Amino acid sequence: MVKLAEYGRAYPHNSGASFLFGEAHMPYKAKKPCAHSGCRALTSGRFCEANAKLENKRYNNHRRDPDSNKRYGRAWKKIQTAFLSANPLCTLCKEAGQLTPATTAHHKRKINEGGTNDWENLEALCQNCHSRFHAEQGDYF
Repeated sequence: MVKLAEYGRAYPHNSGASFLFGEAHMPYKAKKPCAHSGCRALTSGRFCEANAKLENKRYNNHRRDPDSNKRYGRAWKKIQTAFLSANPLCTLCKEAGQLTPATTAHHKRKINEGGTNDWENLEALCQNCHSRFHAEQGDYF
């Protein structure tokens, strides 16, 4: 707790009062309006929470390959969960000397190009590495 002598009140250490005493804290990035047309909600990402769900649904319905929803059903969720529990760290981050939890099981060879859900064809990646990988390939984003 930080006590301000002028006001005689106590503030939690992580409140804005610590700034008064010269401790360096990085400020949060300023929030901006949601990118969804007509939405005025402020967000730190591209879309507010409500419109992020709508945008994901729109992407899945209109821009994503319709067969991919069939390939990534309940059976895939079970395979991915088992694989990530056996391989909890991102392989790309581990090669770079960082220990980052893996969140996605990535197919080395895509299913629509003849790949399978066998563990030999899977790679544990964090969300950042998975997004970067597909962005570099031009798959999406």
